[in-house]
Amino acid sequence: MKFTLPAFCLLSFFAISQAAEDIASVTRPNILFIFADDWGWGDLSCHDHPYVKTPNIDRLAKEGTDFHRFTVASGVCSPSRAAVMTGHFPARNHIDGHFAHPDDNAGRNMPDWLPTQVTTIPKILKTAGYATAHFGKWHLANNMIPDSPPPLEYGYDEYGAFNCSGEQMPFYEDSQRAIAFMEKSKQGNQPFYINLWIHEPHTPHHVIPEYQWRFRELGERDNIYAAILSHADDRIGEVLDALDEMGLAGNTLVIFSSDNGPAPKTDKLSAKYDSATGVGFDTGASMGVTGGRKGAKHTLYEGGIGVPFLARWPGKIAPGKVDGTTMISAVDLLPTFSEIAGAALPGGYVPDGISQVKALEGEIVEGRSKPLFWKLNDPFPETKPSKAPKPSYVIVENRWKLLSSADAATIELYDISADPYEKNDLKDENPEVAKELLAKIDEWKATLPTAPDANSISSRRTK
Repeated sequence: MKFTLPAFCLLSFFAISQAAEDIASVTRPNILFIFADDWGWGDLSCHDHPYVKTPNIDRLAKEGTDFHRFTVASGVCSPSRAAVMTGHFPARNHIDGHFAHPDDNAGRNMPDWLPTQVTTIPKILKTAGYATAHFGKWHLANNMIPDSPPPLEYGYDEYGAFNCSGEQMPFYEDSQRAIAFMEKSKQGNQPFYINLWIHEPHTPHHVIPEYQWRFRELGERDNIYAAILSHADDRIGEVLDALDEMGLAGNTLVIFSSDNGPAPKTDKLSAKYDSATGVGFDTGASMGVTGGRKGAKHTLYEGGIGVPFLARWPGKIAPGKVDGTTMISAVDLLPTFSEIAGAALPGGYVPDGISQVKALEGEIVEGRSKPLFWKLNDPFPETKPSKAPKPSYVIVENRWKLLSSADAATIELYDISADPYEKNDLKDENPEVAKELLAKIDEWKATLPTAPDANSISSRRTK
């Protein structure tokens, strides 16, 4: 009997501790990161598109803040996504272009997948007790690389994906899979981190007659483009409605963005087959716009890397606000999400980005405390006169953005704070600034690997 009271107290202590842990798991915010594919900055009705209708995404702008100066870390898909996942510039993992067939990757001196040993957002958030999931496009490998690791090896508890090894999830199942995972996480009293990486508006354009009817007054190409974006917006709306119905919206950070700017349209409209998603229309129906920004997909001008970034977090992020000043980068997402989740960064890991929690909460900052770098393996100036020039290296530091060819023979310099549309090349007026920034690019290049990770090479390579 003499142990009765201490045992009771001990049980009470454990009960109280468990209750406190349960409360903590509830109050830690959920994170839903919606990442579109080739969605141009101007392809939103809240960004004044003349015919595209995106009422559900617009809701995020109305109930949250619209950040106009967000940039991704590449003008193409795979490196942009690698930067989000790792908080590092993609060149640090030798990812300078999209993952394709292993022989094509070999020809560009690239690995065949993102190395599995890297630090990633889901790995970090799992240490803080988060349930983690990925639904939608992957493209940190490719379905043409069957021996590439699945998303589970990067820290996800669950996934459904395409452009990956194994079974290809139908792209339109993304929202329902995300909703089911949200329900499961709520039942388990566990905060969640979900990537909802939607297919639209990347080719092939899989158009549904129901959505085409909504825009029947438009010509064929505009009709197709508006219809596929409307389909994507509806699926996003399903997820937002589910957050409301589950009572989770007030404790969930929701972000909508895109992996790069819009794909330039081609002259001819024709069918395109993709082994991951099937048959649809090709870039003849790619009618995306950049909102006046220079360039498009495959470039490092603002039209290629400046994309939508809408963030909603009730009670933390101001509703109905536009921030046209704060420069947020894709490499900032890992340290930002880690701070929000209360998760410590691994020892020895140093992100290329910075936490932007204060910026999300309304603090406006001019410039950046750390420079940003880009690398893209494309000729500059473009060898085809009909095409816009493409820089190979870029640095942004404070107010300045310098774009350079691989040999630094061709450069452009912009005051990106005052001139986000890159209209006034200031290199002749500021030669010392250009010289200093070129030197910093050289210093950064010296830190990059000369070859891809040997453990990230497919056995399917013949070269």
